[in-house]
Amino acid sequence: MTPSFPRSAATPHATGIAAFLNRPLGAALALLVFAVLVRARDFGNPVAHVDEQYYLLVGDRILHGARLYIDLWDRKPPGLFLLFAGFRLLPGDGFLAYQLVGTACVAATGWLIWLAARRMALAWPAGLAAGAAYILWLPLLSGGSGQSPVFYNLAMMAAAVLTLDLPRLAERRAVGAIMVSGVIACLLAGIAIQIKYTPLVEGAFFGLAHLWYLWRARAGLVPVLMAALLWMAMGLLPTALVVLHFRLNGTASFDAFWFANFTSITLRRGYPAAKIVGRLAGIGGQLLPLIACAVLAWRKGPGPVGLTLTRIWLGFALVAFAMIGAFFDHYALPLIAPLCLAAAPAFAMGRKPLIAVSVIGAGLFALHAATNDPSEGDGIRRMARAMAAVDGRECPYVFAGDSSLYHLSGGCVPTAYAFPSSLAYEAERGAIGIDETAEVARILRRRPPAIVTLDDPFSPWNAATNALIAGALARDYRQVMAVPREGRHELLYVRRDRLVLLPK
Repeated sequence: MTPSFPRSAATPHATGIAAFLNRPLGAALALLVFAVLVRARDFGNPVAHVDEQYYLLVGDRILHGARLYIDLWDRKPPGLFLLFAGFRLLPGDGFLAYQLVGTACVAATGWLIWLAARRMALAWPAGLAAGAAYILWLPLLSGGSGQSPVFYNLAMMAAAVLTLDLPRLAERRAVGAIMVSGVIACLLAGIAIQIKYTPLVEGAFFGLAHLWYLWRARAGLVPVLMAALLWMAMGLLPTALVVLHFRLNGTASFDAFWFANFTSITLRRGYPAAKIVGRLAGIGGQLLPLIACAVLAWRKGPGPVGLTLTRIWLGFALVAFAMIGAFFDHYALPLIAPLCLAAAPAFAMGRKPLIAVSVIGAGLFALHAATNDPSEGDGIRRMARAMAAVDGRECPYVFAGDSSLYHLSGGCVPTAYAFPSSLAYEAERGAIGIDETAEVARILRRRPPAIVTLDDPFSPWNAATNALIAGALARDYRQVMAVPREGRHELLYVRRDRLVLLPK
């Protein structure tokens, strides 16, 4: 006998709050309020994460004519920077704008998790708990503001909802509906690929699942082969348009794009094994409550067909997570949506799993909040004002620290490699396509009015470039400000011939 999961059958008798949360609008509003409460702490914070502040800088400078990969360099696909350029069209300096849009995307993704759970006939509290768990767990893995999966997880979850509906469509032999579903799901994955390339793996799962159920719907061999070609084309279409754009812009533009997006990652140096093990242990520890619930649901039995598809999706997401190999905590953000959905049946088994996950999640969130101080952004804003006061229309240089200082100070950027780790850290040595030491020497010959660095690096220094900076600071600069940053201090040095009036 196949074990069964608790289901939601007698919903007509639900009243009050339960009836409200059992409706799509009620669940959406509840999850939106929860997302705002969880994420409001970082609203307006210019240093929520080193990655997204750089995305905003690049997006802003693109609007002012900067050429991506030539004037400002990074490995991410163009779609991510176009997204952040769009945020700069909204009022304000961009930080609150992308964080509010991110919050809306997170709430919408949580709602799609709720919808998927309801379609698997799970009781509304289980679906709501799974959606809320997604929202709560993102900040634990550096997803509390605007990391790229905050935005593209929405597209992937929408594709997953379409995929989970395939068994029903195949049973009805709705060949046309499966064809349309495949087009939409693969196009959504294609859009996600232009925000980050790793969704390619999950997109492959969505395409293969659609092919399987198209075959189950008794479509002929020719329609299945045509669908495979069409869906692959939809998945590759956004990237193909980007490649065409850079090709039409000339050889220099295309070569810069190709190297940044597809070659440089193979040149990046690995991290020490101990650091990798530590990162994996940290990620596993954070996700352990959700993993335990997913395992509990798996031991209970196979459950609905949609749950089996969710587990396969999770497997593909794990492959994507392992592909890059650096295992930063935010690389695990795409795992959270399928993991929460795989855990949802455990939330329907009784109060114990639900209470345990809620209590542990709240405790982890409180611990995270205690060790991450958003007020550090105030110090960075003060430092940016000091930089603006001394720049004299010359370019300051952030060797190590926060690239948001360029954006907040309005200063020009002295190098295309403005993401600090590109020139400052050993892991990038030889991986960005230039001689890092020569580039730093070139910047220093222009005598930046201000230089920013750290008293303790987040990763091992590039010894050669750090030595150049240390020498220049000792000869020509004086330290005028230090602000706390994640257990370290970010240091502002000003050239000795500049008068400094520090803003309050």
